[in-house]
Amino acid sequence: MTVTLLEATDQTDRTIVITGASSGIGRSAARELSRLGAKIAVVGRNPDRTTSVAAEVGGRAYVSDFADLAQVRDLAASLLADHPRIHVLANNAGGIFAERTSSRDGFETTFQSNHLAGFLLTSLLMPRLLETAESSPAGAVRIVQTSSAGNRMGGVRLDDLGTATGPWVGGMRAYGASKLENVLFTRELARRLRGTGVEAFAFHPGFVASGFGGTGGLMTLGKRLAVTTEEGAEPLVRLAGAARVPAPSGNYFDRLQAPGRLHRSADDAELARGLWECSVRFTEAPDIV
Repeated sequence: MTVTLLEATDQTDRTIVITGASSGIGRSAARELSRLGAKIAVVGRNPDRTTSVAAEVGGRAYVSDFADLAQVRDLAASLLADHPRIHVLANNAGGIFAERTSSRDGFETTFQSNHLAGFLLTSLLMPRLLETAESSPAGAVRIVQTSSAGNRMGGVRLDDLGTATGPWVGGMRAYGASKLENVLFTRELARRLRGTGVEAFAFHPGFVASGFGGTGGLMTLGKRLAVTTEEGAEPLVRLAGAARVPAPSGNYFDRLQAPGRLHRSADDAELARGLWECSVRFTEAPDIV
């Protein structure tokens, strides 16, 4: 049965952390959720844009480059120091990289920026999310992953998480794999958090007319048919701000509806567990039982 996300309601007294909030759908979501009363922690890589968005929404700016896991750890420490309650963590940061590069930590940049960094941040903030859930209505505390319909182009191999083999194809294979990893992470997270009051969801925002992905070729053509950043942010706003999500934790929304179409391996529980275990080992993150 297909379900549709409910509209966001009043967000007074709720704290929402949004990564990748200095531009695109992250910025649009920050604007709308702050208009509804939320306190927004604006996380971005670019200092000027991040500070500007934080000033616009009356939130706090946090500058962090997800290609450096030390900065992710520093970010988590700052968020925990500043916010005694966190109701929503929106792992929205990510990108596509035309050239194969490695992060400062030695991982393929797409894999780290789109999956590992969010995995580490989620793990480090988890105690605060669980504490917040104890004094909140069931399901009011959520972790939201910005995935993509590109997950269907992906394939996740535990022995090649850096997409070292095969053609690079302008970064599309690595990007698709990372978006499938977002879904696998969400599924395993939901399993581990069952009964805690914390829920996890992933979504596809649509093909968004923003600076994401660069210009040229199919990207330029696609953007002529794209949704606006405000439209692309709507699933994130609703997943963060609706009084309840009309689908079980672990679901993937294609824009406003679930279940969305996924790669055939998205329901592979063993693959999800394997990705989780690799991610813990790579990041040295505290595990979530």
